[in-house]
Amino acid sequence: MEVTAIMARLFGTDGVRGLANADLTPELALSIAASAARVLAEHDRSHRPVAVVGRDPRASGEMLEAAVVAGLTSAGADVLRAGVLPTPAVAYLVSALGADVGVMISASHNPMPDNGIKLFAAGGHKLPDAVEDEIEQKLGDRDHRPTGAGIGRVRDIEDAEGQYVQHLLKVTPHRLDGLKVVVDCANGAASVAAPDAYRRAGAEVVEIHTAPDGLNINDDCGSNHVAKLRAAVVEHGAHLGIAHDGDADRCVAVDADGNDLDGDQVMAVLALGMKEAGELTDDTLVATVMSNLGLHLAMREHGIALKTTAVGDRYVLEELRAGGFALGGEQSGHVILPAHATTGDGLLTALRLMSRMAETGKPLAELAGVMRRLPQVLINVVVGDKAAVAKDPAVDEAVAAVTAELGDTGRVLLRPSGTEQLVRVMVEAATPELAESAAQRLAGVVSSVH
Repeated sequence: MEVTAIMARLFGTDGVRGLANADLTPELALSIAASAARVLAEHDRSHRPVAVVGRDPRASGEMLEAAVVAGLTSAGADVLRAGVLPTPAVAYLVSALGADVGVMISASHNPMPDNGIKLFAAGGHKLPDAVEDEIEQKLGDRDHRPTGAGIGRVRDIEDAEGQYVQHLLKVTPHRLDGLKVVVDCANGAASVAAPDAYRRAGAEVVEIHTAPDGLNINDDCGSNHVAKLRAAVVEHGAHLGIAHDGDADRCVAVDADGNDLDGDQVMAVLALGMKEAGELTDDTLVATVMSNLGLHLAMREHGIALKTTAVGDRYVLEELRAGGFALGGEQSGHVILPAHATTGDGLLTALRLMSRMAETGKPLAELAGVMRRLPQVLINVVVGDKAAVAKDPAVDEAVAAVTAELGDTGRVLLRPSGTEQLVRVMVEAATPELAESAAQRLAGVVSSVH
């Protein structure tokens, strides 16, 4: 039974998020940016810090971008403004341009009223927890504010989107000629870059939800809402569909028959291709504890080890970097290829997936058939004390009993919520009925803990 601690931090696993202009105010955005610039300057006094700033197209991004740029320059950092770009594009530009920090203003798949601030360190990697904590501690610190020539300057990056797309094309191993793809960009940050990249790689592209107006991002579209993508793939006779979220750090696929593939299935396809090409370091894939047992079984059958981490792409990244592994990701569609990207990159993932189709000549359904998703039931149980559940002997006994009952064809995971008094009970089993029955039994035991 996994237990995660509650962290009372401003920064979550994916930056700072909240309702724009209510929780995430311009004042807070300015303070975060200024503090980040000061901390970086203290860590390296050899030069003036340089920051890359990008955003997704939601309306509040304009306001928050202005605040972030003001905060950075007020602390003496120069700003390279990238405009509307996917999160992985900002991470790439931080590395490519030798910047000291990257700031992405986005709430990813969240509804339009939300927004967020994600920080990248030099090289395009996520900031370590210790540095985020230091930034949080120095919020509001107005010491050493520069004046005159010490104030930071701002300029726009020339053809930021083009630089990113060119990078993607360089690391795409096979042309996509002959493939027809429907792409749903969630009216988000990839609305220009994704169709451009796929066309330049050789695919015939049908676009949907690529007309952002600041208000329609993630609105019944994108990776969290694939019904329209499924219909469009069938209607246009496409070989596949690709759905991105608002900041395009994730990718969900749909096969020619309109069946959707989650991140686990995408990783299974990529892992086998990379193993065949000798690119899969130590024949190992990294995923989170929430990945379907079907992925574990498929990888075992093909001689691929599967390392698991806590939920969150930052933990996958940490394991990838620590072990020097070549592929990792989450069931949600965050897939990371460290040789070519420092964070989850939905466009890179889609290009790699389509390259595998072009290389083998096989339809996506056949490639994805290497893995069978086991039925999974998730029940959120409201409890009085998550810590008490973690220590309760009756819960341990119930988990052990169900685990023994399921054997190698099932799995149990109890995971406390990080923000609420909830325990998430997840059961996978050979049949939906068995998964539902086992999950309900465990949920009853969990809810009885006082």
